[in-house]
Amino acid sequence: MTDLKTELRHYALELGFARLGVSHPDLEEAGERLAQWWQRGHGADMDYMIKHGSKRHRPAELIPGTLSVISVSLPYWPEQADSMAALGDPRRAYIARYALGRDYHKLMRKRLARLAARLVELAGPVQTRVFVDSAPVLEKPLAVQAGLGWMGKNTLILDRQLGSAFFLGEIYTDLHLPADTAVPSSCGSCRACIDVCPTHALRAPYRLDARLCISYWTIESRADIPEALRPAIGNRIFGCDDCQLICPWNRYARTTEEKDLQSRHGLHAARLSDLSCYSEEDYRRISEGSALGRIGYEGFLRNVAVGLGNAPAEPATQAALYRLCQHDSAQVRRHAQWSLEWLAARSAAHA
Repeated sequence: MTDLKTELRHYALELGFARLGVSHPDLEEAGERLAQWWQRGHGADMDYMIKHGSKRHRPAELIPGTLSVISVSLPYWPEQADSMAALGDPRRAYIARYALGRDYHKLMRKRLARLAARLVELAGPVQTRVFVDSAPVLEKPLAVQAGLGWMGKNTLILDRQLGSAFFLGEIYTDLHLPADTAVPSSCGSCRACIDVCPTHALRAPYRLDARLCISYWTIESRADIPEALRPAIGNRIFGCDDCQLICPWNRYARTTEEKDLQSRHGLHAARLSDLSCYSEEDYRRISEGSALGRIGYEGFLRNVAVGLGNAPAEPATQAALYRLCQHDSAQVRRHAQWSLEWLAARSAAHA
């Protein structure tokens, strides 16, 4: 079995994965932490996190017969990320770096399917089931148990050589493979991620409150973004990477070699005023096959409107907001109107 796992690890590297590890899942403690997180209200309205009951932290209930979970990681940071420059320019739109390229789900699922096929080829007719953020799976605790990294204080998995900019995927199998050893945390006393969070969504180490999280409001939620949070959102129109960008371990993060994960359509340097002009057809063109498609056209313009409210009070910014104030979507109009008022208030304060 050790030789089989070694062969599987070599093949995973050939497929482009950076790490492969195996765990014999015992996730009761992780399941309890999830329940406490939800009971505190920190899950906002993401009830999909708890609606499957114990299947999320008991893999054998989700896929009967599961004895081992194979976890893999795939780096995603694109070469054209230019992240600090984008965040520092309020005229530009900041999109979480994982969403600049093609949707990772299909890319990883295909490769995991090939990895699972190789496992069957090597071990015989064993059961396999592939997951990429597509079912009630506690992928981060599984990755920790498989030795792919440790849980950072920002609730992301950290790897000494990769930082945190990687995707995770899993194969559930009824084959009893040798388990890997979890690596110890190397966060020490550092709290840079907690201190840098624009909306203070990291309430404490390892405790993220989605009700304050920019990623939640700009990706998951379809509701109006709370006005109290809008100034802190800045130019972030899809997700937020601040807690990764500040993390010392991401100094060692490598950029991805995957062509499909490189920035498309110039989104790493797009200007908010230009994005505000996009028709629904334009939006479909840039978001097709991308995680960016998750928020839909209305959510996209809602977020752009907020970003414009935090941009310099220049003619291009104001013209963009006046245009959005005439949009068919009432939600877009509400956010654009708020942004115009916020621009005026900021201008008056600096007069």
